[in-house]
Amino acid sequence: MGVSDERRATRSATEQRSAVRERYADIATRSTNEGCCAGDGCGCGSDGLDARTRELGYDDAELETVAEGANLGLGCGNPTAIAGLEAGEAVLDLGSGAGFNCFLAAQAVGPSGRVLGVDMTPEMVEKARANAARNGSDNVEFRLGEIEHLPVADETVDVVISNCVVNLSPDKRGVFEEAYRVLRPGGRLTISDIVRTAPFPDDVLDDSDALAACVSGAETVDEVARLLAAAGFETVDVSPKGESESFIRTWDETRDLSEYIVSATIEAEKPR
Repeated sequence: MGVSDERRATRSATEQRSAVRERYADIATRSTNEGCCAGDGCGCGSDGLDARTRELGYDDAELETVAEGANLGLGCGNPTAIAGLEAGEAVLDLGSGAGFNCFLAAQAVGPSGRVLGVDMTPEMVEKARANAARNGSDNVEFRLGEIEHLPVADETVDVVISNCVVNLSPDKRGVFEEAYRVLRPGGRLTISDIVRTAPFPDDVLDDSDALAACVSGAETVDEVARLLAAAGFETVDVSPKGESESFIRTWDETRDLSEYIVSATIEAEKPR
């Protein structure tokens, strides 16, 4: 265990979850969409929000087909774009927030498919359920729960997606084990998340805001791959996206976070 890992290990899981829950409850209850994955300086208002969302990999059609209020400008990629969703599939979104990726997934799987979002923040679940009514998404459901203890039955899901959420968990192996449990044999995990490319300085490790903002909880590429393999996954691929440095630099006005983290596409399969 390195110095960074030792410092992070001193935080209790309860403290980590409380910090994350408090941050996203605040974002969910704001009257305007001004939350970002790692800071509030990413641009407010619909124009700034749309610009940031495009930078994450979403296109205009995706922005236009989801009712206002679901897209909070959170995340570090577009997991629905890489998941290859097919009609009739069952999709689970870990840390579903206000439901943006769930509604996009629902369009991809069609009325014969279904989408389930799980989030540990009651305010987010309430917001997502209201958004589902506005979007007319009859095949989408939102449940309150922790991604380390999913309120989902065994082997009932074809695809697990997530956007910049697993790094927030104090028990990442537990998250991947739960994802493995709920996936059907042959199912796949396809997520966008942050990985660590260099050791964090102490001021980042000691910053509770950095923990709750998708930064200091990030693991290395090798560690993410190891955790997935330990959970039972095969065909593991963790691919950093160098182009993400441009938006990561905007996450903090006092330091360049792209020196320590990068967005990555993380994919794995459950054996058939």
